[in-house]
Amino acid sequence: MSNVICQGLRSPVRRLAVLSKTKAISTSIVHNETILVKNNDEFVNKVMNNEKPVIVNFHAEWCEPCKILTPKLKELIEPLTNLDLAVVDVEDNAELVHAFEVKAVPAVIAIKNGLIVDKFIGLVDTDMINNLIDRMSGKKKAT
Repeated sequence: MSNVICQGLRSPVRRLAVLSKTKAISTSIVHNETILVKNNDEFVNKVMNNEKPVIVNFHAEWCEPCKILTPKLKELIEPLTNLDLAVVDVEDNAELVHAFEVKAVPAVIAIKNGLIVDKFIGLVDTDMINNLIDRMSGKKKAT
């Protein structure tokens, strides 16, 4: 039995050794950075005064729907160069929660040129998220 355990332990090591011999893939594509908002000043500087549109995700660590939506937004927005994502933890930013009248999480607000242009609350379907991202990034015209 100990021989089986030893083989099982060696197996991942062998897989890692094989992976380390694979050729590196060039990753020269520039991605945007997710803005993790820590305070009001940072929000004003990096979101309200941003030249690019910004999708702001108000979330909380304890919020189960947030644990689904936040990674999905990151996945869809990070590859784009003409749209930013800002993540605001409602527990750490009570003034922003009050200023934007966030009553429930997750809450997503789309900001362009310092103005709120769209928003939704709760976990919505992927089509709604994609439509918002497309409109904000200029892929689709707002209707």
